[in-house]
Amino acid sequence: MDEHLPEPIRAVEHELTALLRRGRAVSWEIAREVHPNLEPNTYGLLLWLRRCGSVRLTDLAARLGVGKGTLSRQIQGLEALGLVRRDPDPTDRRAAQISMTEEGQRRFDAARAARLGQFLRVLETWPARDVEEFARLLGRFNDS
Repeated sequence: MDEHLPEPIRAVEHELTALLRRGRAVSWEIAREVHPNLEPNTYGLLLWLRRCGSVRLTDLAARLGVGKGTLSRQIQGLEALGLVRRDPDPTDRRAAQISMTEEGQRRFDAARAARLGQFLRVLETWPARDVEEFARLLGRFNDS
């Protein structure tokens, strides 16, 4: 089947696989820096919480593409580590708003700063237009 695929599609698969492998390694490193008992797959969850501030569990599950049960278990683990908290949603008492604690933000920001520095060093030689286009195309791919 592979020989019937256009070369650009095979190249996308190859490069995306390399990117995902690197992304998992970065997530593992950052997770360990945030807290030694943190599961690496929760990095993306923490990133969204850091960007959103506060978000309903159901909205976060939909955005991350995971089930509410799976997300709820991850949130429980993060709560136990003191990194996130659940508060009642002021508009719907049956729902919960999830946000990072101050300690969670502090730990996450410190761990993430070094990684963002790596991105900056890699991309600083690129023209600004290329970086903007790269971000736009990655966003388009992720949204579809």
